[in-house]
Amino acid sequence: MEWLDQIEFWHWLIIAVVMVIIEIVLPAAYFLWMGIAAFVIGLLLYAAPGIPALIQVIVFGALSVVAVFLYKRHQRNNPYKKDQPNLNRRGEQYIGRSFTLEEAIVNGVGKIRVDDSTWKVKGIDMPAGVKVRVISVDGTIFNIEPDTPLSE
Repeated sequence: MEWLDQIEFWHWLIIAVVMVIIEIVLPAAYFLWMGIAAFVIGLLLYAAPGIPALIQVIVFGALSVVAVFLYKRHQRNNPYKKDQPNLNRRGEQYIGRSFTLEEAIVNGVGKIRVDDSTWKVKGIDMPAGVKVRVISVDGTIFNIEPDTPLSE
């Protein structure tokens, strides 16, 4: 492996750039940290050119593992908070809201109108016109309960 002894600092800088480009194309949050590790090795080799290739590779591997581990731990301890957590889960936006039952619930299934759409609902049998509250969502079906207790 004669080529291994000819690794220079700019090889590591090219590896760093390639890793960052891979991260941009295929975001996985791994290649960025490996690219940073390669950049650090390139800087280290620039400052001290006599480092053996095997040591370079071992330090690169260790830095990569440590960087990814620290990133994952940081992500776990500081989860990303969205300003609109239900943006792409439309049904969950309606949990807790009250609506008027459009079609009577018969055999546990009925319908309500929400804005410009109709949603299927599940719950106890109730006549049309009763105020109901959405308590949970199962796919595109609302699980509901009466907003006020029904009189027998």
